[in-house]
Amino acid sequence: MKKTLVLGASDNPARYSYRAVHQLQKYGHEVVPVGIRKGQVAGLDIHTDRPSADEVDTVTLYVGPQNQPTWYDYILDLNPKRIIFNPGTENDELVAKAHSKGIETVEGCTLVMLSVGQY
Repeated sequence: MKKTLVLGASDNPARYSYRAVHQLQKYGHEVVPVGIRKGQVAGLDIHTDRPSADEVDTVTLYVGPQNQPTWYDYILDLNPKRIIFNPGTENDELVAKAHSKGIETVEGCTLVMLSVGQY
C-alpha cells in the first residue's frame, strides 16, 4: 500500500491527525507520523525531527498555513506524488511550489477520502 507522511501528527485523540493515523493503518497504509511534540499514536513514535522517508506517496497536512513555510523544503524534498490539504491547511503558496515540481495537490479530508474509497 501507499506510504503516507502525516504532518502535524498528535497523540491527542481529539485531533483529526490522530484519527487519520489510525484510519490509514486500518486501511493498510504505511504511516510516518511527524509532529511538534514527542508521543505515540497507533503504536508509532511521532517524529519531531524531519525524518528521511523513501517512496512517500502522500503527505497529508494537519499544520495550518501560518506554520507551513518552515516545512516547505522538507515536504518538497520528499517528492511525494501528492499533498493533501485537509480543511484549514489550504495554502496557495505551497500549492504553487508543489505544482512546479509536478506534485499533485488535493484540497480534501483524508478521513473522508479513506471512508469513501477515494484515497
